[in-house]
Amino acid sequence: DLVFNAAPMHDIGKIGIPDSILLKKGKLNDDEWHIMRQHPAYGAEIIGEHDFPLLRMARDIALTHHEKWNGSGYPNGLAGEAIPLAGRIIAVADVFDALTTERPYKKAWNVEDAVQLIDEEAGTHFDPQLVPIMHSALPEFLDIKERYEENAPPDLEQQL
Repeated sequence: DLVFNAAPMHDIGKIGIPDSILLKKGKLNDDEWHIMRQHPAYGAEIIGEHDFPLLRMARDIALTHHEKWNGSGYPNGLAGEAIPLAGRIIAVADVFDALTTERPYKKAWNVEDAVQLIDEEAGTHFDPQLVPIMHSALPEFLDIKERYEENAPPDLEQQL
């Protein structure tokens, strides 16, 4: 339950990233990418230090969901089990969502291609023990995705 309730806060740090970067249609340049890579630290700072378990977990997730199993992630280059389990779980879910959702800069991937990429990245980007669990949870992933797509607010870019 804690992961489920904390997960929606994983990208809260993006409120510190300019819309010109978040909504850019093309590839980010090096300076923009440097700014974007700050959002996990911003998120951890926004959530802050708390004794409340939900907020502690939300902070861990916000800070570590872009860390990679092999240590090549950001913001701290954590590797393996040094990455909190909740951050490793949300890393898989976040990449699946990013791949299968249309963004201003890309079309949505089909589910099969997204799953294949995640499989290929097991042990590099993702905890290799979590990828098979993702397979067993795929029906729930798809149900959640469908539920939120149906209730999605209008595209922010169209509102600007």
